[in-house]
Order: sequence, then C-alpha cells, then structure tokens
Amino acid sequence: MENTTIVETHGLTKRYGSGVLAVDSVAMSVRRGEVYGFLGPNGAGKTTTLRMLVGLIRPTSGTATVAGHTPGDPHGLARVGSLIESSAFYPYLSGRANLRVVADLAGVDQKRVNEVLDVVELSSRAHRKFGTYSTGMKQRLGVAAALLKDPDLLILDEPTNGLDPQGMAEMRRLIKDIGQGNRTVLLSSHLLGEVEQICDRVGVISNGKLVRESTVQELIGEEGVLVRAQPLDKAEQMLATLFGNDAISRQDGALHLKVKPEQSSEINRRLVGAGIGVSELRPFERSLEEVFFQLTGERQGS
Repeated sequence: MENTTIVETHGLTKRYGSGVLAVDSVAMSVRRGEVYGFLGPNGAGKTTTLRMLVGLIRPTSGTATVAGHTPGDPHGLARVGSLIESSAFYPYLSGRANLRVVADLAGVDQKRVNEVLDVVELSSRAHRKFGTYSTGMKQRLGVAAALLKDPDLLILDEPTNGLDPQGMAEMRRLIKDIGQGNRTVLLSSHLLGEVEQICDRVGVISNGKLVRESTVQELIGEEGVLVRAQPLDKAEQMLATLFGNDAISRQDGALHLKVKPEQSSEINRRLVGAGIGVSELRPFERSLEEVFFQLTGERQGS
C-alpha cells in the first residue's frame, strides 16, 4: 500500500463528549502524486479529519497512515507540510524573518527560505512585516512555510478561504503548480469550482461521513439525453418501456435518460411516431453542483 497511497484511513472517527460525532468512520485513500480534493459543506468534518491526519488531535477510534507512519510520528511529519485553519506568524516580523524562524524550528537549511518565497511569488514583498500583508499574501506565506521541508505530502485546509476572486485564482494556479511531479496535495474545500478545476480525485464528506470518493468525471457520471415533450407522462411511460425505469428520471419538467446521445434520433422518431410533441432533445451532463446536492443535501453557498 505504501507504494501507491500516501494517506490511508480506516474507520477514522472523532467524537466530542457524548453527543457530537464530528467524523464518522471515514475510509479515504489519497494516491501519490495526485491533487486530492476533500469536498464538503462547512461543518462537515473536513478540518477535524485533517487535524487528525497531522496528529493535532487524536481519533476516538479507527486508524490512519500518513506518509508511511501513524499521524504525528516525527518520521512521517518530516515528509508532510500543512496549512490547517489560519496561518500563525509573528505580525511584527517580516515574511522572510517568519520563515527563518519556522525553518530553525523544523531543522531546515535557511537556503530553503528564499526558494519557497520564489515558489509562492513573495520574494519582492518578503521584507514587509507580516502584519501588513493582505489575506492572500498571508495565505501564500502559510503555503511557503508548509513547503519548507520540501514535503512529499502537502495538506491545505480551505486555502482560498477569505480571498477575493483574483486571490482565489492565484492560489488555484499555485496549487496546480505545486502539485506537479511526485508531490501529493490534499486540500479541503467547500467550493465546487475550485475542486473541479484543480483536483484529480475528490472525497465528498457530509455530516462526518465520507459519502463518495472518485474522480471528478466519475462523480459527474455518465452522459445522457434530456427530453422535453408533451404529454410528459405519456413520453415517460414510452421511454421507460424502451430503456427501463432505472434509465429515466424526471427533473425540472424534463426527462433525463441514461443512454448514449447517438440514440437521440431514434428517441425522437419513437416519440413523434406516438403523437408526442418534442420541444427539446439534447445531450446532457450533470453538473458537479447537482451531484454535490444529491450527495450532501447542500447547495453551493448554503
């Protein structure tokens, strides 16, 4: 397993007191060299899971292996960089000086400071005090600190949180660049567009449970055909007879068929031949937002 995955959990659970089940038997697998999106609404259990993976809190039950070791093991942590919740730096020190402090604490050569400042494009502003930084600059300095050890695994918790649209775009580009090659990036997010743009695979968490793990394309699902016709009940009955009840669903006044788009002309011929008026017939692909709502019961921004 060590050769193919860098994070593996089984039954990972965190309960607070007797009433709050924050993470419920999560079984996730993050492959080496991928950008993995941990997707879920706010309060779903993302941060709690990440905190367990780096050893900041202990699970109530279950197991996890991170970079070949148990969470919090010094040998494993040497191969992991993380930015969980907000980055914490001395406001009266410059960005460069803050990184030098972190490098000393981590036993990292000071030459890495300038290298990571270049990676996150902060070299020209590294002399400024951290307290004067914008939210985007603070986030990038946090990523720089996480990169100091040149880690195999980079864990980022909502890295675009609080950023303006330009800052979000810059952070997404940075994460894509960082995730090239053999480095693995595990990032949590509640933003569907963010995950769709930069992640190879996703795990969807809701109410502490991992409800799906797959590629984005697999998550969206198979292609199909959308049909709007009158009378709709008659069209649905005929199409169900042709393709089976499992292949058809009614959504927003239209019929969604899990069939190849190449069958559109045959569908149209059958419906028109039965005296059914067809007003729209086209290929469709489910949106990630639709799948997300189906899996979690949460709409974007709710």
